Amino acid sequence: MTTEKTRNGMATLAFDDATGVATITLAMEGKVNKINDDFGATMQEAMAWVKARTGLRGLVIASGHKDFCVGADIDRLYKERSAATMATRLRELNGLYRAIETLGVPVVAALTGSALGGGYELALACHRRIALDDAKVQVGLPEVNLGVIPGAGGTQRLPRLIGIQAALEHIAQGKIVRAPKAVKIGMVDELAATPAELQQKAVAWIHANKSFKQPWDRNAPIPGPQPGSPEARQIFMAASAMLRKKTAGVFPGPELAISSVQEGLPLVFDRAIEIESRYFTQLAISDQAKDMIRTLWFHRTAAEKHEGLPKVEDANIRKVGILGAGMMGAGLAFVSAQAGYTVVLKDVKEEQLGKARAHCQAQAAELKHLGAAGQQAILDRISYTLSADDLAGCDLIIEAVFENLELKHAVTKEAEPKLAKGGVWASNTSAIPIGDLAKVSTAPQNFIGLHFFSPVEKMQLVEVITTETTSSETLARSLAYTRAIKKLPIVVGDGYAFYTTRVFSAYILEGAQLVAEGHDPVLIEWASRKAGMVVPPLQVFDEVTLTLGVKGFKQSRAYGKTNELPAFALVEAMVEKHGRAGKAAGKGFYDYGGDGRTLWPGLAQLAVGKPAPENTGVEVIARRLLTLQALEAARCVAEGIVKNPRDAEVGAIFGVGFAPNTGGPLSYIDRRGLVQFVADCDALAKVCGARFEPPQLLRDMAKSGKTFFERV
Repeated sequence: MTTEKTRNGMATLAFDDATGVATITLAMEGKVNKINDDFGATMQEAMAWVKARTGLRGLVIASGHKDFCVGADIDRLYKERSAATMATRLRELNGLYRAIETLGVPVVAALTGSALGGGYELALACHRRIALDDAKVQVGLPEVNLGVIPGAGGTQRLPRLIGIQAALEHIAQGKIVRAPKAVKIGMVDELAATPAELQQKAVAWIHANKSFKQPWDRNAPIPGPQPGSPEARQIFMAASAMLRKKTAGVFPGPELAISSVQEGLPLVFDRAIEIESRYFTQLAISDQAKDMIRTLWFHRTAAEKHEGLPKVEDANIRKVGILGAGMMGAGLAFVSAQAGYTVVLKDVKEEQLGKARAHCQAQAAELKHLGAAGQQAILDRISYTLSADDLAGCDLIIEAVFENLELKHAVTKEAEPKLAKGGVWASNTSAIPIGDLAKVSTAPQNFIGLHFFSPVEKMQLVEVITTETTSSETLARSLAYTRAIKKLPIVVGDGYAFYTTRVFSAYILEGAQLVAEGHDPVLIEWASRKAGMVVPPLQVFDEVTLTLGVKGFKQSRAYGKTNELPAFALVEAMVEKHGRAGKAAGKGFYDYGGDGRTLWPGLAQLAVGKPAPENTGVEVIARRLLTLQALEAARCVAEGIVKNPRDAEVGAIFGVGFAPNTGGPLSYIDRRGLVQFVADCDALAKVCGARFEPPQLLRDMAKSGKTFFERV
């Protein structure tokens, strides 16, 4: 066995004279293999070394890190604005990948860890992909989630490998799949139980497939409908229609991914790569990609790593108590047990505990990759009780009862004494100030807000609310808990409705206000989609229920936070006079039936603006919806509720569904321009009222030329 390292030490090169198989084991500087200049230089040197081996019969590309390769160097991608430079780099990378697949001997990708984006494209450039039989190993092309598309052959190799329809489902949606599922799809060829077995299978396949060529280099037909056929055209038409329905045309990435596949497949492979590269370059240097990358990659990663926040080596949380066995409480119990905590779920009704138990069982059943034993292990960590005594010794108790100050005070008085010494008390509230809730606490320094979003098993965000008395240790321990249950935290200050509820309320109430003014509800919903909002305001208002909105009005009035708008009267009339409580009741802004949902025709009769306003339309409505939310985010910054601007972006996108195409509400203000945004607000304030008045912070920023984020 001959072994040596590349000059930069970032890859180990090995050649087994007995088998004739060379191995390149990438171990780039840092904890991951990523595609940058070092990657290119390392692989070029490694490939030259491999070619020089006498008796070479095949090559295995492996990783010395946890993952195979995580894809592009996002820092470099984010900063690049030159189309010419981007095109040059793509030519170099694609040239390297073509050199791998035209080496003349079989090449195997040994996926002992995840291969994503450009890392999976490296695996696709190999002739065979063998992965560990481990659900932690994932593969996929998630580039559209950052505003770009695969740029190293992914849009051309994957459809040629698994067929047009299957490839479009993964490329245009940015899907990531676990290795066992990837084998069924064809994205991975086979599995191995151990790294040693993987190497054995790789060598065996190499010996059985001398001079193997990629299907596209031997003119093999692709699986399923062929390019240009009526069946293929139908697939592309259906994919485009479904994408338009889902994104309303505000995300060019998925659209150009489909175009790249459709236009590239009929061409010879090297020309097809050029099609992909042009589309990638167009997207990668765009403003939208920069804004999405900054928030969805950099800001999200910083939030996940708790950058700038207090940390503890051991949070000393072993036993978690949950008060309230509704959907939120049951969900919190399950994710806590899934993370390994011992969980006590308490309620005052046995019937509610039964529903919670069924919910947890259903959630466990969805985790098929764990097997029956793994699923049962999670369920065994949860106990259900009517007695507060069973909470004794909990290191963390999360109160998730109804949104009522008196009720929350009562359960705090009952259960807080059961906490272990120094235990953390957290309230899952969407609006009530944590300082008010903590007034009955005997240890306000250990009191914190943890605002989760429903359904908690799927929603990533958690809003962590601290008061002036919350200790840094309590914050650190709470953050450690959120990390354990794999949530994305933002940390905000205390005040009525905190941050996300304020932005969300601004959105749905402005939707209702537009209805009250006489704007066409169909137009309102479509305008929100064209602005990039994930769910239209009237639809999402129905989903959270109008009754909750009415309760919120009353609560906000008590805190002196409500401007009396026609929207409030409209929603109250819908609930109290027309019995339209929302989706759960079968009728709200929409009527719900077997055919889905349709907007209630009676909305027009409740409008105070008659006839319909002259100044309307998609652009007008979209601007109002985005501006008011962005304005509320800026107010939260000005008031000190939002302590770090990155949290405004992460919280709005992952918690509220704010338009991801903008990068977030503060990014929207930056891209609109501070001077123009303030002018927008002033103009709207004259017509719509004081809720559009910008804070002094924005006026000062407009005068000084400042922005929330550095421009690239």
